[in-house]
Amino acid sequence: MTYWSAMDDMSVTSLPPRRGRQLLVASVGNVVEWYDWHIYTFLAVYIAAGIFPQEAENSLVPLLSTFAVFAVGFFARPLGGLLLGAVADRKGRRAALTTTLLLMGASCLVVALTPTYASAGALGPVILVLARLLQGLSAGGEFAASTTFLVESAGPGRRGLFSSFHYVSATAGQILASGTAALMVLTLDDASMHAWGWRIPFLIGALLSLLGLWVRYGAQETGGEVRPTARAGLFEALRAYPRESVRICGITMGGTIAFYTWTAYLPTYAQVDEGFDKGESLLVGTISLVFFALVQPLGGMLSDRIGRRPMLIGFALGFAVLCVPLLNLVTDSFASLLFVQCTGLLLLTGYSSIAAAVNAEVFPARVRAAGIGFPYSLTVALFGGTAPYVGTLFRELGVPSTFPWYVALLCLLSGLVYLRLPEGAHKPLER
Repeated sequence: MTYWSAMDDMSVTSLPPRRGRQLLVASVGNVVEWYDWHIYTFLAVYIAAGIFPQEAENSLVPLLSTFAVFAVGFFARPLGGLLLGAVADRKGRRAALTTTLLLMGASCLVVALTPTYASAGALGPVILVLARLLQGLSAGGEFAASTTFLVESAGPGRRGLFSSFHYVSATAGQILASGTAALMVLTLDDASMHAWGWRIPFLIGALLSLLGLWVRYGAQETGGEVRPTARAGLFEALRAYPRESVRICGITMGGTIAFYTWTAYLPTYAQVDEGFDKGESLLVGTISLVFFALVQPLGGMLSDRIGRRPMLIGFALGFAVLCVPLLNLVTDSFASLLFVQCTGLLLLTGYSSIAAAVNAEVFPARVRAAGIGFPYSLTVALFGGTAPYVGTLFRELGVPSTFPWYVALLCLLSGLVYLRLPEGAHKPLER
């Protein structure tokens, strides 16, 4: 039997029990983790009204402040990627996965209990910033630990498929966040949402974190037993593999700006620029994310056949050419927003479905989690976390049409990195 015919006979449902269990452990925890992370974005308009002062002459100022706090959380992610990635390399992947959920659940509860500006003045924004920093630490560590755990759990010729489940589960968390936010907005009147309704999804997130901890309790370690004398130092990946660290930044730059533009900023872009209904924009976002999650395994399996580089190059060229025309097609029409969001997410699959595998194939096992975690999270902080803020800022400055060109340029620069990227799909993963 040939390599490819053997792969054709396999499916997600026919995976050996241990690997199927590993996939479930990583995915369920990831759903909870990214629900907690993304619910903030979908309720940004309500958080802005409650936590920040409303006396500013420009109505965009509170929203800008909310997105600035969103970006602040991203700048804690590199530290989380470094510290919790080191935990994953030194103590095992399971220890890091447990820690990330504990941090995220606690921070979600803090956001739910943050006092309003009217009741506590500046204390409210300060608490919100601290909670978002804690979420950033957790999210940075989650990507480093969970993607390493997923890819190391995969069998021969299945790394792309297993890799895709990072974004399947992360997107499922985002869908859950978007759907919860949409349900709240469509069920409660505007006054109730502003008064207390926006807090409920954060309380739900804190409870879901307990579920994630219970599921992850049964995970099997993938990194093997690490002898104390063989444990990597905190900065060893950066010192020993500087070229690989820079490569991770180049791989991630275009993907992260495209991802956060299409999933986090686009609903707000449609509301603010085109007067799109809040509830309908969240509904479009939810439908688009369901589509995005469904196509991830297809992208992962395709990369196991044709390689990672063709997928990445297709993504980069697609966004470089189509980003500007797609965003210019957004109107107050439900169909137009749905078409733009689904088209962009389909192009993005060339990156998202294999990002975990591509990153894991760059570093050896001994420093893999920390080696991925820091440069990846730093790049996400610089370009992904700032996407909603930069887009809103361009609008306030009177040049909203500049933002699509900014996204296209970053995708083009990543495309240059992909052209020189060694192909790792058909090589064994260093363990």
